[in-house]
Amino acid sequence: MRSTSYRTAVAGLACGALLAGGWLEAPAVHAAQKPGPAVHAAQVPAPAVHAAQVPAPAVHAAQVPAPAVRTPAPGIPRLTDEHGRVLTLRGWNVEDKGNRGENALTAITEKHFRDMSAQGFNFARLLVYWDDLEATRGHYSGRYLRKIGRILDWAHKYGVKVLLDGHQDVFGPAFGHRGIPEWATRTDGLPFTPNPDDWFSEYFQPAVQRAFTHLYEDEDLRRAQAAVWRLLADRFEHHPAVLGYDFLNEPMGELKEGEDLPTAARRIERDHVTPMHNRLVEAVRSVDRDSWLFVEPTPIVGEGVPTGLGRIKDPRGKVVYAPHFYNTAMEAGADYDPADGWIERYEEAVTRYPKQYGVPVVVGEWGPLNNSLPNMGTFYRDALASMARYSSGWAGYVWCYGGGYCAVDEAGRLRGHKQQTAAPYAATVAGRVREEAYRDGSYSLSYRPSRSGGAPTVLSVPPGPRGWRVEVAGRAWSDARQVPAGKPAAVRVHAAPGAGVTVTVTVTVRPR
Repeated sequence: MRSTSYRTAVAGLACGALLAGGWLEAPAVHAAQKPGPAVHAAQVPAPAVHAAQVPAPAVHAAQVPAPAVRTPAPGIPRLTDEHGRVLTLRGWNVEDKGNRGENALTAITEKHFRDMSAQGFNFARLLVYWDDLEATRGHYSGRYLRKIGRILDWAHKYGVKVLLDGHQDVFGPAFGHRGIPEWATRTDGLPFTPNPDDWFSEYFQPAVQRAFTHLYEDEDLRRAQAAVWRLLADRFEHHPAVLGYDFLNEPMGELKEGEDLPTAARRIERDHVTPMHNRLVEAVRSVDRDSWLFVEPTPIVGEGVPTGLGRIKDPRGKVVYAPHFYNTAMEAGADYDPADGWIERYEEAVTRYPKQYGVPVVVGEWGPLNNSLPNMGTFYRDALASMARYSSGWAGYVWCYGGGYCAVDEAGRLRGHKQQTAAPYAATVAGRVREEAYRDGSYSLSYRPSRSGGAPTVLSVPPGPRGWRVEVAGRAWSDARQVPAGKPAAVRVHAAPGAGVTVTVTVTVRPR
């Protein structure tokens, strides 16, 4: 989430103005904290479809969206699963920010994953905290690891794939938040003034910025951070729900005097964040050879600023670029302005890195605080269409039951325009995707089947008030031709490999 003061800072600093002293004292403006959970599905691997407008009434989910066509983005590869199928992830963040110590993670229950799966989602980004795992230096919490394992078991039960996210907000508990333990927080005595009405502005406090510098540069802290990820990877590498690891949520750093924010972000990403990611890749690969490794830029990319991240050197070639997708004006309560061009600027900037380094993209967080404003239906249509053009999926913020950022109400029904996030999509495709589209009230997928055969293509179909009809053209067949009203389904499509033969399969899902 971004605050109004952050927006002001970005606008000013982008023009080259930075307050003296190398740090920003931002005005206090209220910005709500972000809530809860997010999930990822294994059985019904996430959406690789072009989602423009995806109306999905609560439990009886999607009416198919407005016309939209997706073809593979040139230069950006797609995520794949263990069978080599093209994988699409659609899901939500899942979190427990309020409970610590013995009560850590207790706000996350089996219901989260059951309800997400029932709406057709297959992906969860699970927030885990270093300060819970290693509150005392060198002492790892077995209880916390077991709780993570129990959550992963629930996710697997409901076909949700999970990304373990090393989360931090404003560095950690030394500043009243969560993330890096207090024993690993070094400030050199620089000042910190809490600003509870505008928590994101606290990232620009001198003590917080210096703490990031020490995390990146102090050898003992580097080793400690690597040890934590080696422990997590060693513990969970064989768990069937685990998709991969997201090393550090929204990494930040220390601004230099006279440096504008975009320049500072690119320098921090180049000189600090890239080496950190490479160290943690090495640590994880010492115990886990197969999971995907997710790397984040600073949150400044949300302003349409290209990242300064360098190459992440994974011998397995399984790196995923995982930016966040927030608009600062909307975070402060403003309505979406389609004429502003923010989504277009963001897409242009955020696709440069994956094209340069040939890595897939998964958007790790996105979604406005208030989705009931007049233009929010248009926002969801435009945002989903944009992400479908370049990403292998996304995790909305956040799967919780209530108001604000919560995806669903107390009864588990998708709230307002968030209903657009539930629609038919191809979770896995056993072949090369040629086109996905929403046209005339139907979803269609065209692909060239792989010659090896094996695992099927899987369509995720959410509950619909009238049910769905599935039609297959080409040398292929599905295990279901109709989906009853109010029921979700994972429809498997099998295609004849036919050595030396090119087969095009078109699958259409339309209301009955």
